[in-house]
Amino acid sequence: MSLALFCVSLDFFALNLALPDMAADLHVAAGGLQWALSGYMLASGALMTAAGRLGDLFGHRRLLLFGVGLFGASSLMCGLSGSATELVAFRVLQGAGVAFVMPVGLALLTHVFDEDRRAKANGFVFGVAGVGLVLGPFVGGLLTQTVGWRSVFWLNVPFTVLSLVLASRVQLKHDASSARAVDWPGLVTVTAAIASLTVALDRGRAWGWTSGRTLGLLAAGVLLLAVFVAVESKVARPLVDLALFRNRMFVIITAGGAVASAAASVYLFGASLYLQEVRHFPAGTAGLVLLVPAVATAAAGPLAGRLGGIAPLKVMAGAGAVGGLAVLGLGLTSWLPLYVLFLAVCGGALKLSNTFTVIATQGVIRPERAGEASGVTLTAIVTAGGVGIALAGSALGAQGVTTSAVRSTLVATAVVCLVSAGILVAARLHQAHRAARTLPEAVAPVQG
Repeated sequence: MSLALFCVSLDFFALNLALPDMAADLHVAAGGLQWALSGYMLASGALMTAAGRLGDLFGHRRLLLFGVGLFGASSLMCGLSGSATELVAFRVLQGAGVAFVMPVGLALLTHVFDEDRRAKANGFVFGVAGVGLVLGPFVGGLLTQTVGWRSVFWLNVPFTVLSLVLASRVQLKHDASSARAVDWPGLVTVTAAIASLTVALDRGRAWGWTSGRTLGLLAAGVLLLAVFVAVESKVARPLVDLALFRNRMFVIITAGGAVASAAASVYLFGASLYLQEVRHFPAGTAGLVLLVPAVATAAAGPLAGRLGGIAPLKVMAGAGAVGGLAVLGLGLTSWLPLYVLFLAVCGGALKLSNTFTVIATQGVIRPERAGEASGVTLTAIVTAGGVGIALAGSALGAQGVTTSAVRSTLVATAVVCLVSAGILVAARLHQAHRAARTLPEAVAPVQG
């Protein structure tokens, strides 16, 4: 899982710096490769909820192997593409592979590791994935300049092969006697709903947020979600049990993680533009600066695992507050050493919140529906990250990439983070108050 998620994170963020060379080599305008990014996001985000539940039904190890294999094979084919059309098609397949790797793999960890080690395992996996996320721009730029853009994709192949070998050795019994009925109406409607919303958010800036296409896709997404809820409330074996959303802890923790994901996307997006467009750092130098939060991000994963025994709302609120203050610091400072320090704090705190979201939500649901819960949680996190980038891109596109524009974007993001942390604190206090009111007198502490 660590190897697979490292590749996924590295690949997505490495590709941005390779786009100009890819466009020149494939004889298309740089804008013509937008769907190489959008198609990947669309496939991964839209299929995660369905993939998580399918893992519960047909076996997590089996579908993890399928996802890793699909990602590795499509990475190889991306590097061999002879046209933009071929590249986009294989990128969509890459995204489909990711959709199975993430929720199914995390559910597999829930089954393989006992309760005492599960949080540490998740923390380690996300720590390694976080390194790939922040190393992506640097590695992508380096490989593109030295070996060529195709090597960005080929780099995934040996890692995925090794991941397949290791995953194939996992011994895990699957309950073959359980019903394997697939809720096809639910699968189709939720996939179409998320796909519509993803395309609208991804292309809204280019099409215009008030254009007919953008508003039509947003409306279609909302309508399809309503249909999905109606379908799930009636079928005997739903794709997503709606009772999951009546689990207050699951909903609150997932929402907090979604805010942290959006904030992380905005700060990375804003920092990359600020360093290159405002401070005029070369791509390589900007990549070196972003190595600093990579270290903090790597440390945050294992730390989240070690904090697994602490009340989730405490950890989420603390990480959100620290992350929000660090994002605020990024927006208000121009002194480079202090700016780099805030980058490190952002990387650590927001990654801690994201990782802990997955660990905590897996702890508040039944293990037999672990894939379903991880699919819903990861869909929320991935979608929120896309929303963050879309909104930040629109704000900076309207104002231009200036110091004041980047500052206002980061300050707004910090306010949202701090409000989210405040809500988590209020939820924690309410939880403690309810626990105190229901404590039987027979177990009250004896004085003296």
